[in-house]
Order: sequence, then C-alpha cells, then structure tokens
Amino acid sequence: MPTALIADDEPNLAAELAERLTRFWPELTIVGMPRNGIEALAQINATQPDFAFLDIRMPGLDGLKVAGLATGTRVIFVTAYDEYAVEAFDASAVDYLLKPLSDERLLRCITRLQREAPAPAPVVLPQLAKDSGPIRWLTVGLGDTTHLVAVDDVAFFQATDKYTEVVVGDKRHLIRTPLKDLALRLDPERFVQVHRGVIVSLAAIEHVQRDLLGRLRIHLRNRSDTLPVSRAYAGLFKQM
Repeated sequence: MPTALIADDEPNLAAELAERLTRFWPELTIVGMPRNGIEALAQINATQPDFAFLDIRMPGLDGLKVAGLATGTRVIFVTAYDEYAVEAFDASAVDYLLKPLSDERLLRCITRLQREAPAPAPVVLPQLAKDSGPIRWLTVGLGDTTHLVAVDDVAFFQATDKYTEVVVGDKRHLIRTPLKDLALRLDPERFVQVHRGVIVSLAAIEHVQRDLLGRLRIHLRNRSDTLPVSRAYAGLFKQM
C-alpha cells in the first residue's frame, strides 16, 4: 500500500490534510507528521515513504532543502506562497499545492499520485477487491482545535445518542462516524465488537469476568472502565 508523510509546522493544517487524504484515498497510509524540516528529513530517511507533503517555510530546514536531501520519495509541496514554484519543480516536485487547498485541486493531485503509487499486492479473494484497508488515523475536534489520533492508541469506541466516543488514555473524544461504519474500517485483528454499542481493542483487554448470572464484562488494562459483552458476542469468549 502507498505511504505518505506530511510535514507542516501548523499541526491543525497537517491534521486536516491527513483527514482529507484518508477520506479521498483510503489506501494511503500516513506514516508521520513532523513539525519541522529536520524531523521531516529524519522520518523520510527512516520510513522511506512513497510521497512527502511538505510545507516550504518550516523551522530547521525549509521544505526545499528537505526535498533536495530526500531520496526515493516523491515530494508534493503544500504552501501558502506561490513564489517558490520554479524552485520546487527544479527540485523535482510532483506537484505544488497552494493553501487554502480546495477538494477539487487535491483530488487532481491524488489522481496524479495514484498513477505513480506502487502497485497493490494481488488480491487473493475476489470479494475483498473493494476493501480500502483499515483506518490508521482519526481526526477529532475539541473546540477550535483538531487533533490527529492514532487508531492503535484507542482503548475502545462506544456509541452515544448522536456520536461515537473515542477513548484514548485519559481522554475521551466525540466523532460523528457511526459505530457500525467504524466496525467496517477497523483492523479485525486489533479490534472486536463486543456489544451493539461497543468496540474494544484486544490489546486493551486485561481479563473478562463472568458474574453469577453468566453475564460477561471486560476489564481493561490500567483503566477503571468495564465494558459489557452482549449475548450475541459472548461466543468470542466461549473458552471461559
């Protein structure tokens, strides 16, 4: 699957771009979101992403210098300044995107990148051909701030009246994506649905306890929360 890095010293803008890329190109995996040029170059060297979306004006090293030192990664500049376009294409940039970036312009860029992306591995089962792969990141809002949350850090998801609660560490976020839609996009080797309104990370489970009435509850590692297991999903723990 193709991979990309996003480097921008404005984390909110980076998170927004990551969310839009994930929405328009679900197969793309975001492997890093550094906030300065030095970190960007280090992460490019370490992860060797297929594509790097670079801001031009960044602390440490600017995006043009990062592009000149990066090898094996195709660079797309995302900037508010149009005066660097000639230098950008001299640095073999694939594209030059101006902020604020419209969906139409981003989609044109994605179409170009998809032609250059590595060919996907052959699909063994025909019915999986339309599978876009598990999601890796979630964007969550808190007031005027948008945060990027790694799905692997989530302990559990729980449906509320109108939203889905995302529980990460000591924080709880709300997203509008229904739990039933999340269930289709989460990695089944990492997450399981245990109740109509609950999906839990397998890594977060400490133990499962059965009460005197035969009902199961999940106890989580380093958390006081306990989660119900409905009869429909009790078979997951039938060894108990």
